[in-house]
This record gives sequence, C-alpha cells and structure tokens, in this order.
Amino acid sequence: MNAFSPAPATAIDITPEGADYAVVKQVIELITLDYREQPSLERIAGEIGQSPTQLQKVFTRWAGLSPKAFLQAVTLDHAKRLLGSDQLPLLETSYEVGLSGPSRLHDLFVTHEAMSPGEWKAKGGGLTMRYGFHPSPFGLALVMVTDRGLAGLAFADDEGGRDCCFEDMAKRWPNATYLADQQATAPYIGRVFDAGRWAAEEPLRVVLIGSDFQVRVWQSLLKIPFGKAVTYSDVARDIGQPTARRAVGAAIGRNPISFVVPCHRALGKSGALTGYHWGLTRKRAILGWEAGKG
Repeated sequence: MNAFSPAPATAIDITPEGADYAVVKQVIELITLDYREQPSLERIAGEIGQSPTQLQKVFTRWAGLSPKAFLQAVTLDHAKRLLGSDQLPLLETSYEVGLSGPSRLHDLFVTHEAMSPGEWKAKGGGLTMRYGFHPSPFGLALVMVTDRGLAGLAFADDEGGRDCCFEDMAKRWPNATYLADQQATAPYIGRVFDAGRWAAEEPLRVVLIGSDFQVRVWQSLLKIPFGKAVTYSDVARDIGQPTARRAVGAAIGRNPISFVVPCHRALGKSGALTGYHWGLTRKRAILGWEAGKG
C-alpha cells in the first residue's frame, strides 16, 4: 500500500452545519444515555456548558429538529416505526409519480456501478484513489474518489483521528495508489450533504468495490427509502439468502461509502440500532438528521 501523505489542512467549511457537530455529538451522547428520563433542555445545556437558548439554536440549525424532538427520534418506539409497523414492503415499494421532497430526491440522486470481480480481487491494483478530509454535518469526513465516482466516505472523530481513518479505509484496497487531492474531493462532499443539490438530472455516481456478496448487500441498502429502515433479515431476504443474516451484518459493517449507501438504516429485529462502523452516536445523529430533513 502506498504511504499515507497527510491531506492539506481543511481551510473552509463548505458545509454550513459542519461546525455544529461537536456540540451536537455531546447532546446526542447525553440523550442516548438518559432518554428514558427525558432530560430537559436546561439540564442538557447545563451539562455541556451552554445556555438553553444557545443550545436550542445550534441544535435546531444542525438537525432541523429541537433537542426534544430529537430525543423522541432516538427512542426504541421510533426505531420500530422506522422499520415500518404498518407492514409496508419497504424494499419493494414503488413511489408515486410526483412525490417530492428530500426523501424522494435522495433516492433518485444516487446511481451506482460495481467493479468487476477481477478488479476487486486485485485489491485496488491499477486503481488511483484521490482523497481529502472535509467538514460535514457528522464530523470530519474522509472522501475517496476514483475516475468512475465516489468509492469511499468515512468519518474521523476529530482532527487527530485522520491517520486512523485513512488507514482503516486504505487497507480495504491495499494495492491502490492514493493521492491527497482536496480539489478533486470537495465537489463530492458538497453534493452529498446539501439536499438542495440532490437532483435526478445530475446524479451522484458511486462505485462499489467489494465481493459479489458485499455488493449485492450494498445495492440492497440503496433501496431503503430516506427516513425508513429495515432489519438485517430484510436485507438477507432481499438478496435471496434469507438464512444469511450474520453474513449480511458483516457486509453491512464493511460498507465503505457511509451515508450515501445507507448502512445506518439497517437495524436489529427489535428496532435496536446495533453496531455501526463509525460509532452508534453518529448513527443516531444521521437518523435524527434525516428525520429533520424528511
């Protein structure tokens, strides 16, 4: 694998909510621990050293939801509703013509292709991967692109986590050539997180690099509507291997394109959030953010 050369420092926050995530993360962690006690805004603000008014403003700007509404959105009951208590076949739903809003736009926004089995077996050999770190609504994001489209989107916990984040991603394709290139990756970060730029006429192209089984799982995830969720068993049935729930879970955990390929929308059978490669706090954050945008 090519030696890691640190990307240039991020100078401009191209995502308006990017700077809010440090505060939001603290709030989500507190809510996650104490949601059964329904902590008040005053209590949460006091614990993180902000005034209630200031906290309400920052959180609502980021999520489109108040902390109280977000608190409701991380409860088990909400997770169960995400799974479709009305028994809708989420992976087979056809949308009505004319359905509008971010939910519909996001599903039309992404187009994808898969690399051939031979290309995957080469472990990135002959592939040039350009990468860069950028602020995002969910913390510092690592974007990795090829000449065929977006191949990786990961998150670092902070500036000090850049190296670990890069190595975690690069080891998936150890024979690729990696080039730090903020100019090449910046357009992707803007399009991914700005709902105003989700348009079917200008789709975001992603390239799926994995085994045949992994790719089929990731393609299944792309069918999950914005603001909805499925279980691992649902995905296993969708790819025609209903007994492969554990293998499906492993493939979901190896998804290299966070958020865009929505592995965060896969939940446990009971509605439990279960694991997430980039942390359960961030998974809760993404689901809550989507609830505010939908």
